[in-house]
Amino acid sequence: MSLTDFLPTPKFEEYKERFKNHYKLDRREDGVLLVQAHTNGGPIQLSVENHRSVGQLFKTIGADPDNEIMIFTGSGKDFMMDSDREGFKLEEENLDYWAYEYAYKDGRINVSSLVNDLEIPTIGALNGPGFHTELCLMCDISICTEDTVIFDLHYDIGSVPGDGIHSCFQELLGVKRAAYALLTGQAIDAKTALEYGMVNEIVPREKLIERAYQIADHIMTQPRTTRRLTTQIVRRPWRQRITNDLDGGFGIQMFGHLAKKRAMHGRKHISSTVDYVREGRKNNFD
Repeated sequence: MSLTDFLPTPKFEEYKERFKNHYKLDRREDGVLLVQAHTNGGPIQLSVENHRSVGQLFKTIGADPDNEIMIFTGSGKDFMMDSDREGFKLEEENLDYWAYEYAYKDGRINVSSLVNDLEIPTIGALNGPGFHTELCLMCDISICTEDTVIFDLHYDIGSVPGDGIHSCFQELLGVKRAAYALLTGQAIDAKTALEYGMVNEIVPREKLIERAYQIADHIMTQPRTTRRLTTQIVRRPWRQRITNDLDGGFGIQMFGHLAKKRAMHGRKHISSTVDYVREGRKNNFD
């Protein structure tokens, strides 16, 4: 007998409760896990708190051997179109500390954990327009609603787009399309996203979760080892991309913040910046 015991693995009911203020978690008996990100029950509002929670969640899910597939989606009609009014006080109060502790460290872990810590198939289900859609687009399979709009707001709020969305866009769009999207804030509608290869399917809103479960049911037809080892194959391009780009991109973005010595993520700033998406325009300058 070994001199020591295994450390206990996470228990679903415990972390379901722990993460409830950021995610609604439901798991079927077969291990298919539905994660619905939210802020107070509605669409996600970006904050340092939910930013940190992403990597913590993915690491916890990945450490629970009873999870077999993860479906990740948002709540309400938007994926992420706003920020928490009080959610970036830490950035305003201590920009130097925020830039490392809450941005560079947390952000790198978030994207890396999605690719490296989840050895289970993942399905991203975009439930509407929003930024930081890399959380769904970097899943193994991505589906979206008909009214989904994908865009990056960083450049328009005076920030360098280097915190993971750049890696996602460059991998999926290629060099020229990614450069255009990142520099102009291009609003990419669902039809264009499908054409560009950013998503696999467009699904009516009322059928989004149902379709995600249908895809999960098909994936579950093969043995556990086959499912998990297949993720090692399909994720190799993402692993190579984030190894090559992620740390450097984040470092450049944080240098840009510190060089300007001012916060960027206030609710008023973000809300006004995304108005063109709400208005159905392609960018902020035409």
